[in-house]
This record gives sequence, structure tokens and C-alpha cells, in this order.
Amino acid sequence: MNSNNIVPRTPYIVHGNYICRMKVGILGGGQLGRMLLQAAANYTVETFVLENDDSCPAAHLCNHFIKGDIRDFDTVYNFGKQVDALTIEIESVNTDALEKLEAEGIKIYPRPSVIKTIKNKILQKQFYKQNEIPTSAFVITNNKEDLKEQQSFLPAVHKIGEGGYDGKGVQLLKESGDLQNGFDAPAVLEKMVNIIKEIAVIVAVNDKKEIAIYPPTEMFFDKRLNLLDFQLSPAQLSEKIFWKTEAITLKLVKAFDSPGIFAVELFVDDKDDVLVNEVAPRVHNSGHHTIEAQYCSQYDMLWRVMLGYPLGNTDPILPSAIVNIIGENGFSGKAVYEGLDEVLKMDNAFVHLYGKEETRAGRKMGHVTVLSAKREDLIYFCNRIKQSLKVISE
Repeated sequence: MNSNNIVPRTPYIVHGNYICRMKVGILGGGQLGRMLLQAAANYTVETFVLENDDSCPAAHLCNHFIKGDIRDFDTVYNFGKQVDALTIEIESVNTDALEKLEAEGIKIYPRPSVIKTIKNKILQKQFYKQNEIPTSAFVITNNKEDLKEQQSFLPAVHKIGEGGYDGKGVQLLKESGDLQNGFDAPAVLEKMVNIIKEIAVIVAVNDKKEIAIYPPTEMFFDKRLNLLDFQLSPAQLSEKIFWKTEAITLKLVKAFDSPGIFAVELFVDDKDDVLVNEVAPRVHNSGHHTIEAQYCSQYDMLWRVMLGYPLGNTDPILPSAIVNIIGENGFSGKAVYEGLDEVLKMDNAFVHLYGKEETRAGRKMGHVTVLSAKREDLIYFCNRIKQSLKVISE
């Protein structure tokens, strides 16, 4: 559908058991939007998606699809005027338009000020410092000349201020010869941490400032692609680290002072310190397992927040693992899923394909969630899935 098919907004109110249909817009139409829309089918809500690609994963699942640039002020503003509430599935949105919409009474989840802070890694790190959130030491560099002055700060990780996503916009600088690989643009240089574990925590906050927190998950990364390879949930943490993680996560989310859903990524270092790495102000890859493994998924939880319903139960039904399905190296073109039948035969394995027609090296094409009471079984099936399921091209 296009914007000509959109009917005027109706109020969203509850009279006894009668619910008027609320209109909710999603900025971005990727796999996160797709899974959010799948959860929306359980509610009385009219859904709108804004995305440049009319064959994106979310396009066919919404009530209204509008083709447009989520970074353009007028496009985002005009899209937002048609709905009662907005959320995002990627940070690279026009926050100026969102601030204007918020001032005119449109509910934004999370608030535009939070998205503006998080989408810029410089502002994000400064926010941690201002709010006494533990994070790795850092310095700001504006260009390569600034970076050359920081040899004594190495080894470090250079992260471009804006535009980095899924491992892009990140460079590991271990010695002075690596400085040439840094960014000639505003960026954050973070002191490299001796990481023992990488964990993530999904947190939901509603308009009443009530909070629901999911158990921490443990993430394992593909060092070659700098992408999440697989993860296990719940993470194996000592009681001390668990409580430290929860306390830091809650302090951070409360500092944002905004409803919405947040994915907080943290490091546990060799001194048992817990440090915040990054935050995503939206549903997140590290929460995919909640669809099958939790009583209330992260996607269902965000709808509860936006529609004003009670927060859901974050307890696990069973321990779980996620394996990302990534486009194989050396292949580009129409996607072919080699070994899919073998994975679909596995007990307690749940396959999610994102509907992307074209594959390329390193592209996220789907994920598989596995459930088991035994951690060793989860690890076994993760490895088996990785060996069996390959995304190649015709």
C-alpha cells in the first residue's frame, strides 16, 4: 500500500472491553521489524512501516507500507503524522523529525533524545561518563591527525561516531602501525579490555517507569566478521557478577528516563569488573531467543509497552541458544539455503528465515533458536547447525 490508501487517525481509547485500533509506525523494515510485526498479529493494532526497499523483510506483514528514506526529515515527519506512536528497528533515523513529532503529541519509543544519544558513539560514551556508568576508558578523536597523537593509548578499538553497524565502523588498533586504519572522522578510541565474557541484557520500561529485565545472555562473536555468531542463555555468571550486571543495567536504563526496550551489551573483564560496551534502543539480535525461550518475547514486550498493557513475564521456559545464519564468503546473489532440511529435522530447533532474496558475504539471513535443559546439548547443536546450514547463491 502507499500513503494514498491511509485513512485518517482514530483515537485509541478503551471503553470497558472495547478497544479502538491504535496506529503504530515502525521506522525500518528489516528482520527486526518483521519479527515485531509477527508479534503484532496478537493485538488490535494497525501497523505502518517506512522503508526505502519495498521488498524488505517487513513489507508484506504490515497493514500499510510507505516507501521512503528514514533519514529524511520531511519523509519521517509526514509518516509520523499518520500514527499514534512510533518505534525504530535501526538507529539511523532522522531524530530532528522525531523531536518535532514528540512535541506535537506523537508517542516515540524510545524518546528521540535517547535515540540521538545512542546513535552517536561519542555522545553515548560521554553519557556513560556523566552518569557514572562503568565503561572502558576512552578518548575522542576528530580525525586521523588526532588519532596519531594517541599512540600511548594503544591497544584500543576505534569506533566511528555515526554510521557504524553490525561490525562496520570498528577498527582494532593494537600498535602504532595500525593507526593508518583508523577513521578520518569524529570517533571514539576505546581502551582495549581483556574480555572474559561478553553478555547482553534486554530491558523494557513502560510509560509508568515500571521495568522488566530479561536474564543475561552470553555472546560469542565471529572474529572475522565482528558479528554475533551464536549465544547461550542464560549466561553462566557467578552470583557476584550477576548482581553487578543487573545493577549497572538498571542504573543505565533509569538514566535514559524513557519508555521503550533496550539491549545493553556488557563486558566482564579479567578483574571481574563489568563494563557497558554499547546500547541499542530497540529490539535486538541478542533477544531473538525470547520468541521461543521466554514466556514473553522482546517483541511482544515492546507491543505491551506501546499499547499500554502490563509488562510480560521474562522468565525462561528453557535454556536456549541462537545461531545466526550468515551469508557465506564467496557467494552473492539469489539466496539458496543448503542443509535447511537437516536443521528442520532437529528436535527443539526453530528456524527463522528473514525473507531476504539476495545473499552476500556476512549478511544476516536468519537465525535458529535451540532449546534444551542441558548447556552441553545447546553447544552441540550450535556447532551442528553451523556446519549443516549454509547460505549460498544460485
